[in-house]
Amino acid sequence: MKDKDFTGMPKELQPWEGFNRDSELIKISVDKRRYGKLVTVIDGIDPKTENINDIAKTLKKKAASGGTVKDGRSIELQGDHRDVMKKELESMGFKVQMA
Repeated sequence: MKDKDFTGMPKELQPWEGFNRDSELIKISVDKRRYGKLVTVIDGIDPKTENINDIAKTLKKKAASGGTVKDGRSIELQGDHRDVMKKELESMGFKVQMA
């Protein structure tokens, strides 16, 4: 039952899959960590509707950077990649806000 939701239809056949992306607001910010290292933080991806691990993998490849998923809700990438992440997330259909 994990591949189906309340309708009982398989995920591949649901016509509304992906329509949630334009209603979610993704926030991109940069934190300064130990020793002056910069970390790009991406918040606002709903883990109930999106596979955050797959999105993180795609973003890490695009940025050519390491990173991780924190608490199942936010993605952290090593370095300042705000502009690249904004373009990539918008191409995936998300609304993005730079913080």
